[in-house]
Amino acid sequence: MKTEPPRTERRADALSKQRIVEAAIEILDADGETALTFRALAARLATGSGAIYWHVADKGELLAAATDEIVARVMTGIVPEVEPRAAIRAIALGVFDAIDAHPWVGAQLTREPWRPALLLVFEGIGGRLQTLGVPERAQFDAASTLLSYVIGVGGQNAAHARMARDEERTDRSAFLGEVADRWSALSASGYPFLRHVAAQMRDHDDREQFLAGVDLIMAGIAAIQ
Repeated sequence: MKTEPPRTERRADALSKQRIVEAAIEILDADGETALTFRALAARLATGSGAIYWHVADKGELLAAATDEIVARVMTGIVPEVEPRAAIRAIALGVFDAIDAHPWVGAQLTREPWRPALLLVFEGIGGRLQTLGVPERAQFDAASTLLSYVIGVGGQNAAHARMARDEERTDRSAFLGEVADRWSALSASGYPFLRHVAAQMRDHDDREQFLAGVDLIMAGIAAIQ
């Protein structure tokens, strides 16, 4: 009696767009943007490239979808009822931490400003500024300034982390100490300020300094009449 070979079941659930995006995030986090290819993605998902193209047109769309997913996680974690200033700080720090954990996100946020990721952050900040009573004429400038600061500093922090990894600098304290020593050795007449704050460079915490910047911007916004 002839026995038919077992039929292979379709793995529709494993090949959903959500699963593809999650696999792309894993590759991006592990090896960076250059490692994200449809061949690498197909290998990770144990499928063919054609099944991926059914859900995603190209690498650009995939990168955008991965960024949207990361930022959506941040925004979902913001409690709607929280006081507006606290909400803005939470959004800012959430995006900062997301870029720190996923360095490729920073570049993507500025690459396509019409994507949901950036719109969610912009709306989250701008809506809270409206609630705080910021004058209408200043709302766009205030929200844009905060957004630029969050993405810019977050991206800069991620770039420094990548550089440290590339140069195999695993001890952040040692790196900051080296910078502080260089500042302390500068000419007193040419660089009096840098010499004065060298100790603060040695001991500062990136997240605390980032939030201090948010607070400074918010103080300026609060002064607008």
